[in-house]
Amino acid sequence: MQATSLGVAVAISDLEPQPEPEPGPTLIGAMASAPMVVALDNPSGLDVTTGAAPGVVVSATATLTLALPKVGMSAAPQVGELFLADISVPPSVTTRFGESAPDFSAGPILALDSAR
Repeated sequence: MQATSLGVAVAISDLEPQPEPEPGPTLIGAMASAPMVVALDNPSGLDVTTGAAPGVVVSATATLTLALPKVGMSAAPQVGELFLADISVPPSVTTRFGESAPDFSAGPILALDSAR
C-alpha cells in the first residue's frame, strides 16, 4: 500500500520555540516520498512568530492553521498553501490580540494564499 498524502501534527504546549530532536528516518523518508504533506496548525520546526527555520522543518504542500494566522507563516515557503480553520474562538478573544475576527460566514475554512 502506498500513501497518497502525509499529515503531520505535533501538539505544543508553549509558544516559545523549543529545541526539537532531529526527525527520525521514517518521517524524513515519508516526507520525501509523499506526493502531499499537510501540516496541522504549522509545519513542525517552524518558528511561527518569526518565520525562521532554526533546524529541520517539515515542508508542507498545505497548512491548515487554527483560529488566527500566525505572523511568521506569511513568507515561510515551508507552509505551502495556507488555510485557516474556524475552531470557534469568540471574537472577544481575537480582539485582545489586536486582530479582527476572521469572517467564517462562507464556511469553516478560509484560503489565505491570496493574502500571502
